[in-house]
Amino acid sequence: QVQLVESGGDLVQPGGSLRLSCAASGFVFRLYFMSWYRQAPGKERQLVATIGRAGGSTNYADSVKGRFTISRDNAKNMVYLQMNSLKPEDTAMYYCKAYLTTVNNYWGQGTQVTVSS
Repeated sequence: QVQLVESGGDLVQPGGSLRLSCAASGFVFRLYFMSWYRQAPGKERQLVATIGRAGGSTNYADSVKGRFTISRDNAKNMVYLQMNSLKPEDTAMYYCKAYLTTVNNYWGQGTQVTVSS
């Protein structure tokens, strides 16, 4: 049974930091590209960051470059998103996605991040 379980979302003040985690199971994690997406109320889901299979290749949305860092641990089947210098516009539900092909791709249920004073 494939599972992606996100955690780490919270209410944080502007300028603060959070670390999101995504625990994967039920598939060969090291073969999949991993991404974080986010969706704010009334807006489309947005790609935040992607990491390659071995972790050496990363890409970020322009809005988070220099503030967010995606990483993975293939030994633990985990992917992380370190978020620094958080802004109110970062408020969203954050989702973890595993991608191999258009058929073999999976989503987690999300974790809520709220940035507010």
